[in-house]
Amino acid sequence: MRKFEKISFNQFQKDVKDDLELYNSYSVPERKTKKSAGYDFEALFDFTLHPNEIKKIPLGIKVSMNLGEMLLMVERSSMGFKYNIRFTNQVGIVDADYYNNKSNEGHLFICLQNQGKEDFIVQRGQAICQGIFVPYFVTDDDKEPSIIRQGGYGSTDEKRV
Repeated sequence: MRKFEKISFNQFQKDVKDDLELYNSYSVPERKTKKSAGYDFEALFDFTLHPNEIKKIPLGIKVSMNLGEMLLMVERSSMGFKYNIRFTNQVGIVDADYYNNKSNEGHLFICLQNQGKEDFIVQRGQAICQGIFVPYFVTDDDKEPSIIRQGGYGSTDEKRV
């Protein structure tokens, strides 16, 4: 099933803040127009990104998706065009097996860099990135891996014993 969910309050306390009111006040991503491809993710809190600064931003969201799908995470085009704000990894790819992993429940984060010359000021509730569901294909002679994801970011690089 393809859907966005809030992370648990326990995970929110670990990754964001011990604030039940804040946790209860934010929503899952939505498309803003009838023909939008992307689901807008909103900032959980106010922050400023100074020129040349990099910040890891928690989104408070996890995503489940169908077999053969991934979620592309990209900055909103206005952030790049108007303010020269970029994802440090350019495009985030969220695999279906990231959902509910043991280390962080599949909590989504972004990492933004201000490559502009002025402060980039974000207010709580402002759209800061978008997620786009995309089908993917494997080769006809694909050897399906037997490894099951255990962790979060970078966990597929860990050596398996």
